[in-house]
Amino acid sequence: MNLQTAKFVASYGLLKQIPACDRPEIAFAGRSNVGKSTLLNKLMQRKSLARVSAVPGKTATINFYGVDQCYLVDLPGYGYAKIAKSEKMRWAGLIEGYLNSDRDIRLVFQLIDMRHPPSADDLHMINYLIDTEQPFVLVLTKADKLGKKAREERMRAFEDEIPYFNNMTVIPFSSMTLEGVEELRQIIDEQTAPDPDEDAADESTL
Repeated sequence: MNLQTAKFVASYGLLKQIPACDRPEIAFAGRSNVGKSTLLNKLMQRKSLARVSAVPGKTATINFYGVDQCYLVDLPGYGYAKIAKSEKMRWAGLIEGYLNSDRDIRLVFQLIDMRHPPSADDLHMINYLIDTEQPFVLVLTKADKLGKKAREERMRAFEDEIPYFNNMTVIPFSSMTLEGVEELRQIIDEQTAPDPDEDAADESTL
């Protein structure tokens, strides 16, 4: 899959606005300012396709990016305190409504800031993904901000802070060194590759 060909499709502020699913989707979730937009831009090798803001809570919509025969879906950043309660509820409804839908969501990349313990909202999301049996990969952002010793300490701490951490697929990511980028691209390719059994079945009906 050539992620460089990705194009912005649309933003949706309400779940009912999102058109019916017609292709596989890969979702990106995480708290405000964890680096979702930056990650998307690095994956797509674009400078500003996904708009990056220094202001937490800027992504208040579900943003769809089309590439080949799938969508990359940027979910609203959660956990930003300085917004109205009604807006928080709308964001929560968007995120959980999307993840609870019957859309073809192949995988969720759940982003956590590697420098800090997961927030209560992070743990809520992780537990939600586990409870609903939604396949996900844990992406530890801003990995370059930690030295070797501090990084090792955080990885050990995550074992106690995050349930089932040792059983998860965990990928450290850095927008500066590009650590993790190729691994993430490979996972996207694997998750969105056509099913050869389905292709064979389609051909047999011709």
